[in-house]
This record gives sequence, structure tokens and C-alpha cells, in this order.
Amino acid sequence: MLLNAHQTHDTTASVSLDLGRSRAEVLLEAEGVVFPNGQKLSWADIVTIQRDDVGCYAIAEDDTLHKIQQYSDQLDRFCSLMPTEGAPTLLIAGFIMHRIKGIDPYEDTQRKIRAIGTLRGQVLDTSTGLGYTAIAAAQSAEHVITIELDPTVLEIARYNPWSRQLFERPNIEQRIGDSFEQVQVLEDKRFSRIIHDPPAFSLAGELYSGVFYQQLFRVLKPGGRLFHYIGDLSSKSGSGVTRGVVRRLQEAGFVRIKRRPEAFGLVAYAT
Repeated sequence: MLLNAHQTHDTTASVSLDLGRSRAEVLLEAEGVVFPNGQKLSWADIVTIQRDDVGCYAIAEDDTLHKIQQYSDQLDRFCSLMPTEGAPTLLIAGFIMHRIKGIDPYEDTQRKIRAIGTLRGQVLDTSTGLGYTAIAAAQSAEHVITIELDPTVLEIARYNPWSRQLFERPNIEQRIGDSFEQVQVLEDKRFSRIIHDPPAFSLAGELYSGVFYQQLFRVLKPGGRLFHYIGDLSSKSGSGVTRGVVRRLQEAGFVRIKRRPEAFGLVAYAT
């Protein structure tokens, strides 16, 4: 859009400077774009951004452009912020962390929340990521504990305007560590709702294990609910994973396990 406006000799343009959250007017000059805060970006940098379909960028105080990505020494992988038609998603080692085909990550999150029903009391979010689930849960829940394995992911989230409330809302408590280990130290029957949105089975098989489900059942209040994201339940891989998940959830004590295909997951009820 900016390049088109430049080619038609426009002197101003209305664009989003916060990944679609709002719009602002910028000045178009011969050397590049001037933002409302006085920062500048060259036309060469604008071309770099336009050519990168999977990258989000930030401007440093010295007006240099850098891609929002970091290498995780802890997990030996790259993490980056990836644009979509709506809220951005997280790209980890080439894996996209949200549904983006025909849906944006914000609506993806809202479907998970609607699937589990009214959020109240204490809520556990087992995989922070960009914080969309924790933020949505905190709108109505009394308190949300959200667990993130990789601190690098949280550094990426700090650049994301859509994640701002993760670091601002007083009723969101962040914990760093492996959910498999972190859940073991949580109190019995503490949570009324648990939202379990793990990475793919191939990346985190322990978060699909019977041992882990037993721990989730232990910290869930009687009558509480668990939402478990799996992926497309009707796909060949999804249907196979679902069968194993349902069996292990039942063995852990969960009842009334319902498929929620619109949210790509299951809802399980505690006795």
C-alpha cells in the first residue's frame, strides 16, 4: 500500500503501525516514510517488509529495521512473529502455532473459549504462547495462571501489540517452565476451568500422556471443565490422536467427553 501511494506521488497514507490494532497517518517523502513519532523508514526497508509474507518487523530507536524473531538457546530453535489477516501467530521451528486457514488466531482463541463455556474463578492455561488464551480468559475469570516453557516466546510476545494485556492485566500470573512439571506442584482442586492447548503431539508427547491428564484432573474442581486442543478431529492424524486422548482422559477420571470440531478440540468434565 505504501509503495503504491509513493508511486502515485501521494504525500500521506493511512496505515496500521500495530499489526492491525489501529490506523495512523504517515508522511511519504522522497527518502522514505515518516511516522507520527518522528521515526523514519527508507523505501528499501519498506520493500523488505513487503517481500516477506511470514515476517513482522519493528523499528529501533535509531530507525533501524529488524525482524521480530529470536533464537532460543534453551530449545535450539527459532521463534518469530508471523502476520495473518488478523492477529499475528507464532512460528516455532517452522510450525505455525494457530489456525490461520479461513480463520485468524483471535477467532481461533475465541472458539476455544466458547467451547469450554463461562470462565469463572481460577483458570489454568497450560501453554502461554502469545498469551491470547490467557488474555481472553482474564476478561471474566478471577485469576489466570498461564505456563510457558520457553522465555524466548515471551520476548517475542512483548513485541506483539495483540499480546500487551498479557503483561498488563493484574489477574494474569505468568509461570516459566515445563507444564508437565509445573502442574505437579499446583494445589488439588484449584481450578474451575483448564485450557490445554499443547504443541503438536510430535513436539510434546508428554502433554498428551495419561500421567499428565491425571495431574490435570487432580487440580480441577469437581464439576470443572477441561478444553483440550488437538487439531482437525476429522483428519487422519487428528482422528488417531483423538481416540488415544479420549481413552486416556477417561482413565484419568474425566467424564462426558464431548467433541467440539468447530474449536478443533474436546471438552472433558470432572466428576
